[in-house]
Amino acid sequence: MFTVNDKNKTRKVRHARVRNKVSGTASRPRLCVHRSLNNITAQVIDDVLGVTIASASTLDKEVAAKIANKTKTEASKVVGEVVAARTLAKGITEVVFDRGGYLYTGRVQAVADGAREAGLKF
Repeated sequence: MFTVNDKNKTRKVRHARVRNKVSGTASRPRLCVHRSLNNITAQVIDDVLGVTIASASTLDKEVAAKIANKTKTEASKVVGEVVAARTLAKGITEVVFDRGGYLYTGRVQAVADGAREAGLKF
């Protein structure tokens, strides 16, 4: 009998392992990425207070207007730029990156690259 690996379950195990080491503070919050089949979401979170400082998603109206007729990777880069702009507007220039248990390639890397190009430091 073959056993089927549940990819989301193994991702959650990886994410829990990463979260044991990565935590956001008020001066250096956590940039967390969640990727679904069609959309991507990025949040800047202060784990000490448990609040979301800024967020962006491909479902936002502002972002959706910018990503019309773009690939998912290009849309992810736009999400990174938008979340960085919203974070910089709140006076935060440095974050710690939480890849959410996903491999650091493709759309997850594009979010990080977009945020870096917009001025956030990792």
